[in-house]
Amino acid sequence: MGKSDFQFKTSPGLSIILILNLYLSREIGTFFMVNFNGTLVDQANAFICADNRGYQYGDAVFETIHVWRSNILFSEDHYFRLMSGMRILRMAIPMNFTMEFIEAEIQKTLEANPFAHQNYRVRITVNRKAGGRYTPVNNDVDYLIVVEPLLVSNFENPSVSVALVDLFKDHYISPGLLSNVKSNNRLINILGGIYAKENGYSNCLLLNSDKQVVEALNGNVFLVKGTVIKTPPLTSGCIKGVMRKQVIDYISKSNDYTLEEAAVSPFELQKSDELFITNVIQGVVPVLQYRKQQFSQTVSKQLFEGVLAKLS
Repeated sequence: MGKSDFQFKTSPGLSIILILNLYLSREIGTFFMVNFNGTLVDQANAFICADNRGYQYGDAVFETIHVWRSNILFSEDHYFRLMSGMRILRMAIPMNFTMEFIEAEIQKTLEANPFAHQNYRVRITVNRKAGGRYTPVNNDVDYLIVVEPLLVSNFENPSVSVALVDLFKDHYISPGLLSNVKSNNRLINILGGIYAKENGYSNCLLLNSDKQVVEALNGNVFLVKGTVIKTPPLTSGCIKGVMRKQVIDYISKSNDYTLEEAAVSPFELQKSDELFITNVIQGVVPVLQYRKQQFSQTVSKQLFEGVLAKLS
């Protein structure tokens, strides 16, 4: 068995390198409880070992989950995506890793934290146990659940928008099965975020090796032209987004719009009526401008209202 990738602080001599989510402690002025393999531990005493494979090699998958009004949203979709990612990465799935088990572990973590909120961002990370270099010692896993209160929820009063986006063309996504997995390997997103910050953009659109639009830094992308709503297919290299699925399901049942999953050329962006980004934390987020092209927000708001109505 691989050794535990996390240690609890008991002496200065432990091999320790990173405190988990210290930024949140600074933001809210308190430490909170995290869930490591079912054990609740104060975040101040939770550290990642130097040979954690998620840290060393990105050998991990994760899910970002929205708890809204104390309800875990889209639990089944998150669960199946997590299981799919673990299988693709050849991780051993524990027998107790049922959807009910993971929901209970999330709930246990929420109840252990003193936040007076109903809305949370929850991250569950599953990494292969420490041991080996590129070739692991075995495929057993550890899991870590961290919760963060959402002080403002776009699901309560949709108002979030993206002011200005541009293409990120320094690096490209290579389409394939791994590109659909929500793994810890997010370098292109990080570099795109740095590019956006340095150049005054609110977000960036990532391209694949065929120079097609794939997704935004933090979500899937949709274009609207008339009554046709278009989004890149999974074969383009985009993440299999949970909110993407909700929006596609809603459009497919609508008589007002036609859905098209097809390759998106950058030239189509400037010919579109609307452009919007989807993710489970913010929902459906309209983009206001791409270069000189300004977009309306009518369809994106209508779609988000439709998705929210299903949750109420």
